[in-house]
Amino acid sequence: MSLAAPKKFATPAAARPTLTVVAASEPLQFLVRRTPAYRRASIALFLSGFSTFSLLYCVQPLMPIFARDFGVSPAASSLSLSLSTGFLAFAIFIAAAISESVGRRSLMFASLLGAALCTLGCALAPNWQTLLIIRGLEGFLLGGVPAVAMAYLAEEIDPRGLGASMGLYIAGNAFGGMAGRVVTGMMAEYFSWRPALATVGVLGLAAAIGFLFLLPASRNFTPRKGFNAAFHAKAWLGHLRNPALPCLFAIGFLIMGSFVTVYNYAGFRLVAAPYNLNQTELGLIFAAYLFGIAGSWAAGLLGDRFGHFRVMPVGIMIAATGGLVTLFSSLPLIIAGIVLVTIGFFVTHSVASALVGRLARDTKGHASSLYLLSYYLGSSIAGSLGGYFWLADGWSGVISFNLVLLVACMIAALAATRLARR
Repeated sequence: MSLAAPKKFATPAAARPTLTVVAASEPLQFLVRRTPAYRRASIALFLSGFSTFSLLYCVQPLMPIFARDFGVSPAASSLSLSLSTGFLAFAIFIAAAISESVGRRSLMFASLLGAALCTLGCALAPNWQTLLIIRGLEGFLLGGVPAVAMAYLAEEIDPRGLGASMGLYIAGNAFGGMAGRVVTGMMAEYFSWRPALATVGVLGLAAAIGFLFLLPASRNFTPRKGFNAAFHAKAWLGHLRNPALPCLFAIGFLIMGSFVTVYNYAGFRLVAAPYNLNQTELGLIFAAYLFGIAGSWAAGLLGDRFGHFRVMPVGIMIAATGGLVTLFSSLPLIIAGIVLVTIGFFVTHSVASALVGRLARDTKGHASSLYLLSYYLGSSIAGSLGGYFWLADGWSGVISFNLVLLVACMIAALAATRLARR
């Protein structure tokens, strides 16, 4: 990319000095910490993560209400989330390809704007079927954010600080996931689920506008002309041939599946006897995401300093410990277990995301799309399957399923570590 600039702008007489200047200034292409552009990008991507997760997961504390109001089962009520994440997973493929032609910033903004409008539409849905259709469309639109945001970070941020910036972006995810759940939980208690969803939609619109005005234009990315299916297929296959990357993709599926399973069905457990929590109290439990914000940020810094492959198994073990702690009947211990599950998830996800950006040699948007395809398929598939374990054996069944996923996740993490060192 740095050699292309002289060919375009230099005259024959000045060719040699122009090459020298471009080579010397090449490191300045990156956004470096403590610069205004870096701060703007950090805030913008924090807003994109906030909006994506708040819009996507705002329905999670409402699942018991959906089951009651629409007369559906707990597993069926989880479709309000699983459909969104399922459509999002496949939309990521399309978004990664489109962003190579239209650019990162414009696609992310259009996705955030459309998803916020869909959430406003859900607030007006007359029946369960309509709500599910809109939620599916919303998930499809949100596919334009995650993979493209990860690619932007990998392309534009100084590699020495990539772990920290990725951690901050995922902290935005955590804050959005918490805010969406807490806002809808509290508003559903005092009003109903419809004003709750409308409020989250308005917050999403505000975040989209802030994102548009703050994010700097790409400096290290050149859009490709037209759509070349062979190029995209080759890029995806190339990443699948990388020995370590498929293990990281599996980690995304497994860690997200285990995390969403716990959060999906914790609400059904806690609104029932002997806990009998109301929607406000249930929503406040999702404030555990605050610990996820700290965990993702710390994981990025620790990964940059000590090595990401050393930090990742620690996150998985924390999540497994949290799942076991939730088996106690004491409400404070259940909440403590959910906090540990949250920390473990965000540590693992933050480190795995940064590793995908580091290990992908080129076409980083395609690598990110494969990781996030697995990540959101984990949410969609495992999140719904967990409902059958809940019906069969209650919370013990949910945690048994959760632990199976985390054991497989640890195996994948150890395999990725070994393969990446070859």
